[in-house]
Amino acid sequence: MALYPRQHCIIAILILLVVLSRDNDVVEAFITPPSSIQYPHQHHCSLVEVSSSSTPLEGGAVIERDVTIAMHNDNESQEDDKSSSDDNIISITAEEAKQQLLNLIPKMTGTEEEYSLIQSYVNLLEEQYSPIQTIDFLNLAIMGEWQLLFSTNVMPIPRKNLRLRELIQNIQANEEERRNGTVVNSATWDYYAQDDDDEDDSTNHQPFNTNGNFNIKCSYSINQGARMVLELNEHEVRPSKSSTSNKQIQSKDVPKLVGLLHRSIPAEIFDPNNHAADCTYLDADIRIVRMTGEKHEGVRNIWMRKGSLEISAPSI
Repeated sequence: MALYPRQHCIIAILILLVVLSRDNDVVEAFITPPSSIQYPHQHHCSLVEVSSSSTPLEGGAVIERDVTIAMHNDNESQEDDKSSSDDNIISITAEEAKQQLLNLIPKMTGTEEEYSLIQSYVNLLEEQYSPIQTIDFLNLAIMGEWQLLFSTNVMPIPRKNLRLRELIQNIQANEEERRNGTVVNSATWDYYAQDDDDEDDSTNHQPFNTNGNFNIKCSYSINQGARMVLELNEHEVRPSKSSTSNKQIQSKDVPKLVGLLHRSIPAEIFDPNNHAADCTYLDADIRIVRMTGEKHEGVRNIWMRKGSLEISAPSI
């Protein structure tokens, strides 16, 4: 059948309308995804990239945004609690922080909250501390005996055949070379020395039958500010010769005893080589030291001047 030009135009218009209608369906399929489509991020509510999209999404994307908001609210609640606790600590004076610190240490049970409080008290004291400016005053302030109260290093597990009663640090400055001096860390110990004919003591607790001191002798030099560069000179086992000791330690017991002491004394004190000690807080009663070095960077030791305060120091 022959078609006139007018009929050609009508057919062309009809074909064009059909094509445009199909194209619209295809475009609409990408713009508005069916609700049955599952997005990978729906199963990972920790991902928040979808919330930054400038194009509103339907279906799962809305659920994802709701979950993200809920998670932020929970975190904000926890952060508010922590912020409130930090605000309470910040609002106290250095003297109050010191007293709180000394009251807390003897009563510690090892909870995360206790360690967090100690960290907050120490940070407050360090922030408000004005360092001593002259070497003569520094020597005068640090000389003498200090008792270890606390170390932020991981404390060793107590040994059933070894007990450390206290750890005392004695600092003496060199009269001629004022930037040099000696540091002696002395641990008082009780030990069960096993005889050859004794049964294995691995299961039963045995009474301590000997005691003495373990001395860690070091030298120091102050090269900048109050930084004390330490060098280990020797370890010395000195058994007690008092009549209260039931048994004198034998030479064969010494290696085992030293091994137990090594595992019981904080590592930065047992061997301070390649480390320096920064005095970050100092007054008439306590001294806070920050270790710097390859193994114990940032470790804090809290020392109390021996005899200055009445406090029940924890067993080491």
